[in-house]
Amino acid sequence: MVLRQPSVTDYKQVAAIVNDWWGGRQMADMLPKLFFTHFSSTSLIAEEDNKLIGFLIGFYSQTKTNEAYIHFVGVAPSPSS
Repeated sequence: MVLRQPSVTDYKQVAAIVNDWWGGRQMADMLPKLFFTHFSSTSLIAEEDNKLIGFLIGFYSQTKTNEAYIHFVGVAPSPSS
């Protein structure tokens, strides 16, 4: 597994799969592109064999410097057996 910071170019891939990962629930609207533009240094993408398997989108609080906010976490569902 490889962990890396997301870039704005990752947005399309994440937005394309997030609804499927939540069983068809409309979740993509909760993850606007601005998070990939402005908070990439505090967010993570997880990949395995160059395939997206998870992500964490978050940022540090500007008011409470010892706290952070996790906006969205996604993990690829395991394939059905």
